[in-house]
Amino acid sequence: MATRNGRSAAEVRRDIETERERLAVAVDDLRAGLGEATDISAKLKGRLPVATAAALGAGFVLAGGVGATMRLLMRRGREGHTKARLGPFSLIDRD
Repeated sequence: MATRNGRSAAEVRRDIETERERLAVAVDDLRAGLGEATDISAKLKGRLPVATAAALGAGFVLAGGVGATMRLLMRRGREGHTKARLGPFSLIDRD
Protein backbone atom coordinates (compact mmCIF):
# COMPACT_ATOMS: atom_id res chain seq x y z
CA MET A 1 0.00 0.00 0.00
CA ALA A 2 1.44 3.37 -1.02
CA THR A 3 1.38 6.44 1.20
CA ARG A 4 0.50 9.96 0.11
CA ASN A 5 3.99 10.68 -1.21
CA GLY A 6 4.10 7.48 -3.24
CA ARG A 7 6.32 5.40 -0.92
CA SER A 8 5.38 2.04 0.47
CA ALA A 9 5.50 1.12 4.15
CA ALA A 10 8.56 -1.07 3.53
CA GLU A 11 10.45 1.88 2.01
CA VAL A 12 9.57 4.08 4.97
CA ARG A 13 10.75 1.37 7.39
CA ARG A 14 14.06 1.04 5.49
CA ASP A 15 14.55 4.81 5.61
CA ILE A 16 13.86 4.84 9.34
CA GLU A 17 16.30 1.99 9.93
CA THR A 18 18.98 3.73 7.86
CA GLU A 19 18.45 6.93 9.81
CA ARG A 20 18.70 5.01 13.12
CA GLU A 21 22.05 3.57 12.04
CA ARG A 22 23.35 7.02 11.08
CA LEU A 23 22.21 8.44 14.41
CA ALA A 24 23.89 5.58 16.30
CA VAL A 25 27.19 6.30 14.52
CA ALA A 26 26.84 10.02 15.26
CA VAL A 27 26.19 9.34 18.95
CA ASP A 28 29.24 7.07 19.12
CA ASP A 29 31.38 9.80 17.53
CA LEU A 30 30.07 12.35 20.02
CA ARG A 31 30.81 10.05 22.95
CA ALA A 32 34.35 9.49 21.71
CA GLY A 33 34.85 13.23 21.28
CA LEU A 34 33.50 13.90 24.75
CA GLY A 35 35.92 11.35 26.18
CA GLU A 36 38.85 13.09 24.48
CA ALA A 37 37.70 16.49 25.74
CA THR A 38 37.47 15.30 29.33
CA ASP A 39 40.93 13.69 29.08
CA ILE A 40 42.41 17.00 27.91
CA SER A 41 40.67 19.01 30.63
CA ALA A 42 41.91 16.56 33.29
CA LYS A 43 45.47 17.04 32.07
CA LEU A 44 45.13 20.82 32.13
CA LYS A 45 43.71 20.95 35.67
CA GLY A 46 47.04 19.93 37.17
CA ARG A 47 48.91 22.54 35.15
CA LEU A 48 46.50 25.42 35.65
CA PRO A 49 48.43 27.22 38.45
CA VAL A 50 51.65 27.05 36.44
CA ALA A 51 49.94 28.27 33.28
CA THR A 52 48.27 31.12 35.19
CA ALA A 53 51.55 32.25 36.72
CA ALA A 54 53.28 32.10 33.34
CA ALA A 55 50.51 34.13 31.71
CA LEU A 56 50.65 36.77 34.44
CA GLY A 57 54.42 37.00 34.17
CA ALA A 58 54.34 37.29 30.40
CA GLY A 59 51.64 39.95 30.60
CA PHE A 60 53.66 41.93 33.13
CA VAL A 61 56.78 41.85 30.97
CA LEU A 62 54.93 42.63 27.74
CA ALA A 63 53.15 45.54 29.38
CA GLY A 64 56.48 47.09 30.33
CA GLY A 65 56.15 46.31 34.01
CA VAL A 66 59.84 45.66 34.54
CA GLY A 67 60.89 48.97 33.03
CA ALA A 68 58.21 50.90 34.87
CA THR A 69 59.12 49.30 38.19
CA MET A 70 62.83 50.00 37.75
CA ARG A 71 62.12 53.58 36.75
CA LEU A 72 60.03 54.05 39.87
CA LEU A 73 62.65 52.49 42.13
CA MET A 74 65.68 54.18 40.56
CA ARG A 75 64.16 57.63 40.02
CA ARG A 76 65.79 59.32 43.03
CA GLY A 77 69.32 58.57 41.88
CA ARG A 78 68.81 60.08 38.40
CA GLU A 79 67.00 63.28 39.20
CA GLY A 80 69.62 65.19 41.10
CA HIS A 81 69.07 67.58 44.03
CA THR A 82 66.02 69.75 44.52
CA LYS A 83 66.95 73.46 44.76
CA ALA A 84 63.47 74.96 45.11
CA ARG A 85 59.91 73.70 45.25
CA LEU A 86 56.66 75.57 44.64
CA GLY A 87 53.56 73.35 44.85
CA PRO A 88 53.81 70.55 42.33
CA PHE A 89 56.76 72.18 40.57
CA SER A 90 60.37 71.84 41.56
CA LEU A 91 63.71 73.19 40.33
CA ILE A 92 66.26 70.40 40.17
CA ASP A 93 70.02 70.72 39.88
CA ARG A 94 71.35 68.03 37.57
CA ASP A 95 75.14 67.82 37.61
